[in-house]
Amino acid sequence: MSPHSTFNLRVVPGVFCLFVFMGACGFVVNDTVAQDNYSQDLVTAFWRSTSEEQRNKVVEDLIKASPDAPTLYRWLQAGPQFSVDVETGVVERTRFNKSGMEMPYVILIPPSYTPTKSYPVEFILHGGVGRKKWREGDTFWRGGYDSLKHPDKIIVVPAAWNAAYWWQSEQAESLPEILKAIKREYNVDDNRVSLTGVSDGGTGAYFFAFKQPTPWASFLPYIGNAAVLRNPQSGGGYRLYFENLLNKPLFIVNGENDPLYPVSSVAPFIKVLVDAGVKHTFVPIADGGHNLNWMPGQAADIESFKKQNPRVPLPDSIQWVADRADIYNRNHWLRIDSRAGSSSPAVVAATRKSNRVVLDTVGVSAVTLLISPEQFDFEKPFEVVADGKRVFAGELIFDKSVMLDWAAVDLDKSMLFAAELNLKIKPR
Repeated sequence: MSPHSTFNLRVVPGVFCLFVFMGACGFVVNDTVAQDNYSQDLVTAFWRSTSEEQRNKVVEDLIKASPDAPTLYRWLQAGPQFSVDVETGVVERTRFNKSGMEMPYVILIPPSYTPTKSYPVEFILHGGVGRKKWREGDTFWRGGYDSLKHPDKIIVVPAAWNAAYWWQSEQAESLPEILKAIKREYNVDDNRVSLTGVSDGGTGAYFFAFKQPTPWASFLPYIGNAAVLRNPQSGGGYRLYFENLLNKPLFIVNGENDPLYPVSSVAPFIKVLVDAGVKHTFVPIADGGHNLNWMPGQAADIESFKKQNPRVPLPDSIQWVADRADIYNRNHWLRIDSRAGSSSPAVVAATRKSNRVVLDTVGVSAVTLLISPEQFDFEKPFEVVADGKRVFAGELIFDKSVMLDWAAVDLDKSMLFAAELNLKIKPR
């Protein structure tokens, strides 16, 4: 029985009472409405918390106010209340990363924005990251933002420059935090957040696809080249593991006559995508150069691609390869916590079948599994088998602290976790 079933059973006596003792139960109904308003106020305060001090106070109040963990889970699923009093149009913002670097970005909010509707979000990464830092008043998109505006989407245009390439740690930290900042203020469709990039921005889209795919539904790299990520002189020097692309589709466009990244230069990459079974659409532009002149002819197909590929927040199968355990080590409900050695990557294939998870690992000594009631039945036994050996068997228990910790990390109503398992793996 799911926590939703438990909740439904709890309200049955109240429904019966409404029919039989209508007058006596009026106060119960009013109390319920008041409680619902109070719980949503708390969730809204939690959602909008920007400091650890703020959040800790609200977390304490939520834990005290919720009668049990399944109820708290339901409150978080319902989400916050969004205000009608927000900025629309071209909204300029800045955040500071952990090292104090200023990271400017622009949000394009439809003038008709209404807080009761959830909006798809599209991040658009510009090219030319070798330039000097942007000055106040600069426009991050050549030609201005008018061509990017959409009546039914929130568009985000962050800034990159020669001290903060898209594929470096500054942006790896910043883009997810920008998304969370938008979610605190605007009603976002969690499963329709896409990442588009042009030229260097296309290379940036590849970086997030390979290294940090969890928040994104799909990736659309235009006139870019993933091989740039492998070049240390480009600020990268990454090893690229195609297993990490398996759950997120790509829409890739390159021109045949592009002087930087022609179709011929990306053809080997596309072949590996095909061989690895990565879902993708590749559009070679006949006679195309290093530009977006082809965009009007592809616009309908691109929008269709996004609509047909919403994010699956809790996929039944995940593969992840990591050569670090401190960053770039998570894919949705799987996190690699420790590698068995320093010379080779850690590899995990995780498959969920009913209340059982099967792990196949290489070079892994510790992992964390994040457990959602949307995937697993908390009233039935749960088992984890790693490399043919049982590493966990027991009950799943709702944990309010775990639930709130991960809700703060993700701010994602469709991907909530109520328990976590930290498992040691004996390397093969």
